[in-house]
Amino acid sequence: MTLRTWIAVAGVLALFAEYDIASAAEKERTIYTKDTPYTTILVKENKHGLRTLWFRGDDEPQSAGKVNDPDHIEFEYVQAMPVALALVKEPKRVLVVGLGGGTLPNLIHKHYPQLVIDTVDIDPDVVDVAKKFFGFREDTTMHAYVGDGRKFIEECKAPYDIVFLDAYGSEDIPYRMATKEFLHAVRRATAPTGIVASNIWAASANRLHDPMVRTFQEVFDSVYIVAVKEDPNEIVLAMPTKTAVARAELARLSSQLSKDQKLRFDIGAYVRSGFRNPSPKTRAARVLLDQDKQVSPPP
Repeated sequence: MTLRTWIAVAGVLALFAEYDIASAAEKERTIYTKDTPYTTILVKENKHGLRTLWFRGDDEPQSAGKVNDPDHIEFEYVQAMPVALALVKEPKRVLVVGLGGGTLPNLIHKHYPQLVIDTVDIDPDVVDVAKKFFGFREDTTMHAYVGDGRKFIEECKAPYDIVFLDAYGSEDIPYRMATKEFLHAVRRATAPTGIVASNIWAASANRLHDPMVRTFQEVFDSVYIVAVKEDPNEIVLAMPTKTAVARAELARLSSQLSKDQKLRFDIGAYVRSGFRNPSPKTRAARVLLDQDKQVSPPP
């Protein structure tokens, strides 16, 4: 290749690089930022109207959605979490711990408007952002509470049919919300025929993955996992009673639920590809206990 050709190629590559950088800048812009006592919140939006919620230091957004379109679920793990609805007959009360942009409660509220949905988040600014930028709305059956999720569950008076735990990150895992003592409180807050669906990061991204699963096994009588292929997430399904769950039947029920509710995704696909029983209890994974860390309420 001649020098002149090399120069021409370099020029073309430089143009492509410049185009890519400019294109990336056009794709997403920051529309809101605020420092809170817990983190720094950023809300970004791309030219297609997709908004993302970011917390300080995160490599990935906490939440993503489109205003006035609760059926648009960007993250696969959020698409997989409603699998819990396929395992509970006629649920009446649901709790979501960790609001983010409110995409999960918004989705459930649209398709199950009769359900009482309580949400709790420790940061009032997160609740405010969910309302202002992601279309989250309270009404007679959808409620938002500001407070410590553990304390809220410990003080729960009436049990929930489904408890969604979505308060864990890969690097930011609230230890006090992963311990045996906490999960015992979650079990008490779950109806005997109910279920807990907890989003945890997969072992590749979560150093506490095995102890977290082991702690669920210590507290609940039945524990299953649905792994998500594209996201480094797993959904732990935990039940207070011995409950046999077969992959094929759960996949069928989940796909039927998706069809009945006219969802844009098939929950059953996640069951077919990622459902498993966790490994038997072993000493290799420790049970997480309050006493192992100084567990105290957050500020």
